[in-house]
This record gives sequence, structure tokens and C-alpha cells, in this order.
Amino acid sequence: MANRVGQHLGNYQLIRLIGRGGFAEVYLGTHIYLDMPAAIKVLHAQLAREDAEQFRREARTIARLVHPNIVRVLEFGIEGTTPFLVVDYAPNGTLRKLYPKGTKLPLATVVSHVNQVAEALQYAHDQKIIHRDVKPENMLLGRRYEVLLSDFGIALVAQSTRQLHGEDNMQDMAGTIAYMAPEQIQSRAVPASDQYSLAVVAYEWLGGERPFQGSFTEIAVKHTLVAPPPLREKVPELPVEVETVIMKALSKDPEQRYPTVKAFASALEQAWRETVATTSLNEDTAFSNPSSSPGLAPLLPDQAIAPALVATSEQFPSTNSLTEAAYPSEDEQSTKTVPLLDEDEETAAFVETLSTPTPTDPGEQLKEVLPASAFMAQAEKQPVPKEPPLSAEIAEKRHLSEKAKLDERPGISRRAILIGLTGSLVVAAGGVAAWGIYREKSMEAAQQATPTVGLGSTLYSYKGHSGLVWTVGWSPNGELLASAGGDKTVQVWQAATGSPIYTDTSHTDTVYGLAWSPDSRRIASASYDKTVQIWDAVNGYYPTTYTGHTSWVWSVAWSRNGKYLASAGGDRAVKVWDATNGDTLFSYKKHSGNIYGLSWSPDNQYLVSASNDKTAREWEAFTGRDIFVYSPYGTALWAASWSPDGTRIAVACENKTVQVWDATGGDHVYVYYGHSDFVYAVAWSPDGKRIASAGDDKTVQVWDAVDGGHSYIYTGHAASVRSLAWSPDGSRIASASWDKTVRVWKAR
Repeated sequence: MANRVGQHLGNYQLIRLIGRGGFAEVYLGTHIYLDMPAAIKVLHAQLAREDAEQFRREARTIARLVHPNIVRVLEFGIEGTTPFLVVDYAPNGTLRKLYPKGTKLPLATVVSHVNQVAEALQYAHDQKIIHRDVKPENMLLGRRYEVLLSDFGIALVAQSTRQLHGEDNMQDMAGTIAYMAPEQIQSRAVPASDQYSLAVVAYEWLGGERPFQGSFTEIAVKHTLVAPPPLREKVPELPVEVETVIMKALSKDPEQRYPTVKAFASALEQAWRETVATTSLNEDTAFSNPSSSPGLAPLLPDQAIAPALVATSEQFPSTNSLTEAAYPSEDEQSTKTVPLLDEDEETAAFVETLSTPTPTDPGEQLKEVLPASAFMAQAEKQPVPKEPPLSAEIAEKRHLSEKAKLDERPGISRRAILIGLTGSLVVAAGGVAAWGIYREKSMEAAQQATPTVGLGSTLYSYKGHSGLVWTVGWSPNGELLASAGGDKTVQVWQAATGSPIYTDTSHTDTVYGLAWSPDSRRIASASYDKTVQIWDAVNGYYPTTYTGHTSWVWSVAWSRNGKYLASAGGDRAVKVWDATNGDTLFSYKKHSGNIYGLSWSPDNQYLVSASNDKTAREWEAFTGRDIFVYSPYGTALWAASWSPDGTRIAVACENKTVQVWDATGGDHVYVYYGHSDFVYAVAWSPDGKRIASAGDDKTVQVWDAVDGGHSYIYTGHAASVRSLAWSPDGSRIASASWDKTVRVWKAR
């Protein structure tokens, strides 16, 4: 095959050949004008002029897939008669490179990877697209070490170009035989075929080998006719529940598998969680085989599911900044495979273990909690349970292990990001150097050691509440803080010292939201008792009670000019009303689910509302005319925040991300992946340069509002963080938690 190094394809120059496979050659390329790297896949096919449109049609279908766990197609075209695809460059290698054949992974790690791949596949299936070639070689690590599924549909595109020229045969079928479902072998691929392939991958990761070995024909016959060997024969310690889930997904009949690939991933996660809960977090040690994975440290019994932190590459420089392992060749069982290029890589492998505190009572069992779906089902009903959104939902994910206390190690950057559901410790292949874990010093020790208050230092903890704290707000003049929660109170206290001023007890049930008037003179509070109350922020006197809602009220937002309030909750309507007399001015009823987030635009003309109907809606506040409807990857939304300059909107999502959009044009700007669990709160800094987000992973994360980089993580809370507020000068953050405290800490 011709070496194309130096050639131009589209707007890209080919720099280096980085891999060959049965379907394509892969080159590292750079954009001619933007000087940005990309991977160029040059297909092994020559197209006649009349065949070009079919290729373009199929490539366009692939290019429409935009998801945080899918490698994005940037461009495609035909150079002469040669078709090519340009895709995002994933700098940190593949999971095959990270976990060579024979590697046995901890169950927690497998659950994390399967969850991310399933998210990508479910999104594609919802778009009527089947991957057809799910395998570790097509699972990459992105810039933030998230798992990215690549080569979506490329096997089908390659197969179709071969068929156009009569080159189709059994070994040229779309996919890799070692991971192929029986019906796909018979050229009848369905969405459940991808589920089967993912189950083969999970089987391999847990057992150290795939269920079937042999020649191409032998493997094809076994997939079709032979039951997979019991996984527990290879890993006797594996919980029966986990084996049952994987074997169901490996059923020969697609109808006998799980109804969706997401259901398979959820069942696997549930089986793992039940096992961890009943074995006090010691399970995963049995599934770690560090000797078979050079450079990968074992997970200790008390480290099974603690979140990991990734050190940035600035602390671990490498001479090779672009990893050439990101696009290796296909598995040897794939069709007409050519071996990967034999190039040296410089890989710095530095892995530290993460320890989780052992409960003081060794015999203490974890509390049994409901999954998020259970809370959502309850929230839809009337009446909503107390502390409804007392959300047993989170406590479940809420990490069956205690949050690890972090000890700050020399030479490891504070700028780190959380990865994965379980925090598996991973070593990136090639030039990004190594993974590391840092631990945060206790605030008491830090304060004793030095009089200087550093970034992330807890200034004080407010402990006035006797129940879960759901919300916190900072007065615009910076002098006061208000918080509210499950004890049915709103408490006002001095922001500088934490000294209480007064407690309002006018609500008869849990208070979920509050908002300060722009002049700092009044507070509005939203409650499960179906009311919003407005009262004097200095003495607690409340002249107005708003009763326009027919169900619990979750969120309330004050317009920037102080004239209007918006409130929303369980009745699925946003009420816009006069802040002086409580008169309803407009009712917005286009959401089909509970509404949890509200934010006014700086010019007081628009509102954005976020709902568990999986949409955020931007609309005119007094007419209800929709501006944009955002639907970020099919996930429930919990909070929304408008940038101070009115140009962008950020929403906190149940899929562990924060999504950022252009508020004027509706363009999707970027996704922040730092959290390892549901995200419940998001807020822009007063100067608009930073964003803070918080959630079920018990952290508050502060990051660059421009592109989501430069993350700083605050880990002071012992339970889910439900709300946060910036001080008006942007120097401090107050965060409210289910640990019944509000912490005020230094943000810069």
C-alpha cells in the first residue's frame, strides 16, 4: 500500500502513519490552517464515480453522532477514488493498549467502562445506528481520560464499498468475529448485537480471555451454536449475580438479552453494587491481577470504588506529546488484518493507590438505598414524599465507600479532574505520562501549619441546621448568607463569621430553594408546602405568600431588576409573577417533567428552565415563546445558570456532566466531564471567568468557563452537595450539603 505521509486530504496534511487495520490505514494529521491534530482514516477501497454518493450518505450518518463518549467525525471526503474520514484525535491510547490480552480487571473498573460505552451505544441506537464492531481496540481514552467509542459504522461503510465491487465474502463482513453476535454473523445485525459484543468485552476483562478461541470459522460456529464457558470457572470469586447479567447479554437469541444496551449496563452496575454492599467493599480485590498488567497498581480492599484523580500532563512531561497508540490496528481476528506499526513509545507509568477510610465500626453495613429511577418515579406522583427528592436516588450512587481524604503530594498538580464512575486507576499509554492521585490535607492541620489561607481552605462550617441542607444563597451585597433545608427553616447568618442572625419558620415543610432580591433586602423561599414566601431579609417579616403552584415548589429565581420572580417544581409549570404583590403574570407549561432549575437572563427578558424531561428550555419570560430547546444526550437536568454577560448557559446533568451552550445562537459549546456522579448545582463566577459545579460525588469543582479546563476540586463535604453560591467578589464559595452543613471556603 502506498505511503501517504506528506499528502493532503481535505484540509489536513498527513504527518505520520499510526496504524493499519482490515478496513483502513490511520494517519496522524494536522489541519493546514488551524494547526490542530486529527486522525485520518483512509479506507481500503477505490470508489467509482457512481458509488461516491452512497459513501457520502453513510459518512454523513456517522458524522451526525455527537456524544461525550463517541469519537467525533470532523470531516469526510473522497480524494480521487479513495474515501477518507477525519476524526477527533484521542491522545491517550486505547483500552486494548492499556489492558493487553490476558489482563483481568477489577469489577469496579469493568462497570465504569461498560457504563460509558453503553451510554454511547444507547445514544447511537436511539438514532437508529448500530456500531457493529464493539471491541477494546475501538475504545479510546480522551483528553480527560473519558472512554470514547470510535469507528462508529466504519466497518459498515468499508463493507459497503467492498460490496460495490463484488469483493464481499464471509471474512469481509462488518465487524470483528471474536466479538460478533450470532445474528450479525448471519448478516442480520440489530441493536442487541452491540450489546452482545459489549458483553464479550466485559467477559474478557473479567476472565482474562474471550469466551471463544480458535480460527475464524471455529469462532463463528461457537458464537452461533455453543454456550459460553461459565465465567466463574475462570474467576471463582466472581459474584453469581454478575455472571448471570453477562450470560444474559450473551444469549444467542437477541430477544433473550436485555431490552437495551443501557439496561444491560445498569443491571451489571446494580449487581456490582449489591455485591459491594454485602461484602463491605472487599470484593474487588479478588478481581485484580496486577501481575498481568505491567504498570497498573492493584486496587486494595478499601480502594474498590473510590474516585480517582488524574494529574495533568504538565507535571509529567513527555517527549512525545501525541500518542500513536490511539488508533492501532484491528484485532488479529478481524478481516485481513495487517500488524500495527512497530514504533517505540515513551510511556511513563506512575500509579498511586487511593485509600478510603475504614468505617470506625468494622461491622457497620452500608445502608440500602434506592436507585435514582426510584426517586424519579416517586417525584412524579402526588403527593411527593417528604424529603422527596430526599432523593434516595443519590445516596445509592453515593458511593458505597467513604470519600477518600486527599493528601497533597509534591509534584502533582492541583489541577486535576475526576474520571469514571468508580475511579479505576489507569496508566495512559504513550506521551501523556502518568496517572496520579493526590490527597487533600485536613483543613485544621493546614490552618495550624501556616497562617496563610490557601485555595480551597475551609474558612468555617455553618452547622445551624438539624436536617439536610438543600440550598444556599449569598446576598448581593456580600454581607449575609441564607440556607434552607429539611428542618423546614430558612436561616440567615453573617457571611464573614457564620454568626446566626435569625431563623425563619414560616414554611410547614422542607425548603428546597431560595433567592435574594438584587438589593439584598428580601428573600424568596420555595417549599414542599406548595408555597413561595417573600420576607424581609433583616428581621424575617414576610409580607407575601405566593400560592400559584399546585404541587411542591423546587426552584425560585429573582430577576436582575428585582421586579419579578419565577418559580417551578412538581406541577411542571414555571410561574412568572410580580415580586411586589404576588400577581401571576405568565405560566409556562411546555415541560413534561418536574422542573428543577431556573435562571433569568441578565437583561430580564428570558428564562432558562431545566427539567427531568431531559430538556432545558430558553424562552421569553412574558410570552412563553421558545428560543431554543436543549436536549443534552437524554439525561435529566437539575440546575441552570446564565453567564453574567448573557452569552452562555450552563446546565447540571444527571449523566455526571455540565453542558455549556451559546445562549444567543443555540450552539453546543462544550461538555465538562469532571464529576464522577450526578451534578446538582452549577453557577458562574461574578466575573464570568469560572464555573463552579457540585453533586453527588461530594465535591465542588471550579473550572475555566471558556473551555472547561483548569479544574480545582474542593472535597470538604461528607455527603452529596446540593447547592452552591459565589460571594459577590468571587473570592469565596458557600456550598450546602446533605451532611447538614454549609461550608464557606476560599475560591481564589
